Amino acid sequence: MAGGRGSRLAPYTTVLPKPLMPLGDRPIIDVLMRQLVHAGAGDVSISVGHLGGVLESWIRTEDYRVAVSFLYEDEPLGTAGALRNAGMDGTFLAMNGDVLTTLSFRELVERHRASGAVATVAVTERTTQVDYGVVHADGAGRIVRLEEKPTLSYVVSMGIYAFEPEIVRHIEPGERVDFPDLLERAIAAGETVAAHRFDGYWRDIGNPDDYERAVADFAADSDRFLGGQGT
Repeated sequence: MAGGRGSRLAPYTTVLPKPLMPLGDRPIIDVLMRQLVHAGAGDVSISVGHLGGVLESWIRTEDYRVAVSFLYEDEPLGTAGALRNAGMDGTFLAMNGDVLTTLSFRELVERHRASGAVATVAVTERTTQVDYGVVHADGAGRIVRLEEKPTLSYVVSMGIYAFEPEIVRHIEPGERVDFPDLLERAIAAGETVAAHRFDGYWRDIGNPDDYERAVADFAADSDRFLGGQGT
């Protein structure tokens, strides 16, 4: 999924699609492509919108040894709307084009298939430091507990999913829909949506701070992400 405008990374993304933001000498989508090929992907479809032609031109200069197609959106279809146009006929991965991770895509697919789920979401834990004292009060306004600058932990989606092709029946033709809405529709229909817990490295580059950290982490040890697939 590479059609977003990447507004939080402006002004860079006014002239460069977010998946082409560089990590050293290569864009982040190049890292993802090489990881997918290494995991055994047979073909890759890239959903594009904002500056899609620039992204396609760059991808076409590389030989990834897999078939690569581009799905152009005349109107934005959300993060998940393009799945209906991808024409998948077997288990497939869907992911955002701006994530840097050491997640094993092959393991994700294997766990997904073993679960019998229609969808599996890769998830990881994040923590947030609250800079204030948190007050817990009951319905009568009596304070029952105080927490001074607590650290909160929560499980978040990594923006990487394994799907069965029947997931697209929850998307109407031409409908704009995001992944959370799609997954909630599947759950409401009684289908199994599973979580695949991952405790390794993951970062999206959606904001300047995370992007700068991703650049530094990749520069420190690119083989950690490429696994020898760097050329």
